[in-house]
Amino acid sequence: MSGGKPSSERKEVEVHIEHKAIFHDHVPLVSHYNDRITPLLDAVDRLRQLQVVKEGMKLPTIVVVGDQSSGKSSVLESLACINLPRGDGICTRVPLIMRLKHHPSLVPEIFLQFKDKTVPTDEAHVADAINFATDEIAGNGKGISNTELTLVVKKNGVPDLTLVALPGITRVPVHGHPEDIYEQIENIIMKYISPDENIILNVLSASVDFSTCESIMMSQKVDKKGERTLAVVTKVDKSPEGLLEKITRNDVNIGLGYVCVRNRIGNESYEDARKEEAALFATHKLLSKIDKSTVGIQVLAQKLVQIQANIIAKCLPGIIRKIDEKLSASISELNRMPRRLLSVAEVVAAFTGIIGSSRESLRKILVRGEIDEYPHEKDMHGTARLVEMLNQFSAELHKCSGHAKNFMINEIEVLEETKGIELLNRSDTAFLTILQRKVEEISELPIEFVEKVWAYIGGVVISVLNHHSANYHQLQLFIVQVAHKLLDKMKDRSIDWVTEIVQMEKETDYTCNPEYMKEWNKLIAQQQVVIDNITTFGSSKVTIDGSREVLVGDLRCHKHVLLEAFGLKMRLSAYWKIVLMRLVDNMALHLQLSIRNLVNKEMEKEFVNEFVGTAGDVIERMLEEPPSVANKRKKLNRSIKLLRESNEVLANIRDKIEWGDH
Repeated sequence: MSGGKPSSERKEVEVHIEHKAIFHDHVPLVSHYNDRITPLLDAVDRLRQLQVVKEGMKLPTIVVVGDQSSGKSSVLESLACINLPRGDGICTRVPLIMRLKHHPSLVPEIFLQFKDKTVPTDEAHVADAINFATDEIAGNGKGISNTELTLVVKKNGVPDLTLVALPGITRVPVHGHPEDIYEQIENIIMKYISPDENIILNVLSASVDFSTCESIMMSQKVDKKGERTLAVVTKVDKSPEGLLEKITRNDVNIGLGYVCVRNRIGNESYEDARKEEAALFATHKLLSKIDKSTVGIQVLAQKLVQIQANIIAKCLPGIIRKIDEKLSASISELNRMPRRLLSVAEVVAAFTGIIGSSRESLRKILVRGEIDEYPHEKDMHGTARLVEMLNQFSAELHKCSGHAKNFMINEIEVLEETKGIELLNRSDTAFLTILQRKVEEISELPIEFVEKVWAYIGGVVISVLNHHSANYHQLQLFIVQVAHKLLDKMKDRSIDWVTEIVQMEKETDYTCNPEYMKEWNKLIAQQQVVIDNITTFGSSKVTIDGSREVLVGDLRCHKHVLLEAFGLKMRLSAYWKIVLMRLVDNMALHLQLSIRNLVNKEMEKEFVNEFVGTAGDVIERMLEEPPSVANKRKKLNRSIKLLRESNEVLANIRDKIEWGDH
């Protein structure tokens, strides 16, 4: 990272801080040689205050974790130069965001922010103010909460830093803690240390085995190589033995290194504590051997400021890009939502627009066979699916009209049963009798087919109407309800029509189709050959129509009616082909006409009549926006407002972010 004073000059400043601090009060912890960092930090803090994280943005943060009694509060106090709450048990019961900012005035400015309010305080009362705020957030007991509390400290000499201090880790619930206190604390800590953007400041007591520290074990779960973990070792004056070896071996993979510090003792002033710390690391026989670049609260402050600058410069371009993308997406989504209807005219316009666009889509799907609106949804390729159903219907009709097991037996039986003493043409009566039986056998198939077709058409119509009215929930309910009524009416008409067609085929026999006589002549031409095979040779099989073999029983005992039965059989065979063809053709014509009537006339007529009849209720419902739509609109507007404010915050620092990338 470049910018600010040259590196040689920075080193001189740092040396000055390190060696002269013990002689002067109010010497800042960190020299403010890089004024470009402060605006970036201010921007991130402003984004945090705006709660941009609710929009999915991850803000870079330094997260302070440590086992209970590790000295975490002492480190934070030394950095902020103020007194924090102390006492038995867990002192930090909520995530405490500490925003430290160098203040040129010698009069500090300190305040708390939580639950959308700001509470000013001062150095003498800051600990009590934090306790009161914590009780308001987490309750008066010993429980913890994941609701954040922000402490802003503007004070001369403090580093520009933002830290998130989390509750100290304890496994054993004491002092009235909840039984699952460890799990609660672990959940909060893991939430804050898991994002890759966050730096983990792990506070360790010099007196413990680092590898057994709960905070180390937690941070290793999310940062196995320690690449974003910095360790600060406290209480070094109480346990100096072996400390140099522990931080040199680095058995726990602290990638950002160690800083050893001395805790402030008793009522020492922060200036006196820094003097004592400098003297300790300069004169102690063991601690003086530790490299000066890794000791002292000033070194810690410098490291944190530099780390913070690096992660902000690294992350902010991505945050800006994500904010821009989310803002654009939210605006697009809001624009796709229906404009709220505010008048009767707007309701009528929306209604007619839906009906018009739906009719055009249905013409494409069910009449013209166009698939551009639903290229990958085969169920919506209407004409192709209707042809498939019609072909299947035809196949089922022919399948149900199979030939009797024994050839001509049925015809002979009917002829025998219809004979009388008068000299009448028995064949006409027999023909109608057999025709009626055959039509009756297939009479349910056309009705089933009509129901199947209208079920499919209904599905397509409702799907199209739902699509075009999706943004108008109340109007959609009305339209779909009317559509179901219309579809049921159209289906009932078709069933009545097909029932009449079937009845006509059953009661009458007529055709002018030349194919009938052609087929009959071809079949009757085989009469003598078939009769001879049956009567003379007693064949069990005979060939019909040149190639089709059929089984015959012993028909020689019916010689007196064989010619008449054969003629009847051939007449029925020729005519039945006409019946089946006529059923299929008539069904196809009827469906095409019904669909055209539905799309071109019936829909508009039915919808308009129903709308006019219940216009008052429909319009009233339409003018009251559904809660789900209203909530979505409110949420999007709130999101857009927040993201625009975030963009405004970042607008003035874009040049500094570009500098940070170089």
